[in-house]
Amino acid sequence: MKVQILGVGCPKCRQLEANTKEALRLLGMNDPVEKVTDIREIMKFGVMMTPALAIDGKVVLFGKVASPAEIQSAITSVL
Repeated sequence: MKVQILGVGCPKCRQLEANTKEALRLLGMNDPVEKVTDIREIMKFGVMMTPALAIDGKVVLFGKVASPAEIQSAITSVL
C-alpha cells in the first residue's frame, strides 16, 4: 500500500504524518509514509487544501489534521 502525506511541511502536515504513522501501527501495518511537498505534485492529486492523505494514489482525507482513528477508518475503507 502506498501512503502519502500531501503538504508543504507545515505543523499540520507534520501532525497528520505522525497520526498516520500511529494509525498504521495500530492496524499492525508497517507501510512507509511518503511526504509529497512539491506543490505541483500536490496539485496533480486535485488537492486545494492541505494537509491531505492519499492511499494508493487516491486522496482519502484533506484540509484537516485527522485523528489516528479517522485515518484507520479511511485506510480500512480502501483496503
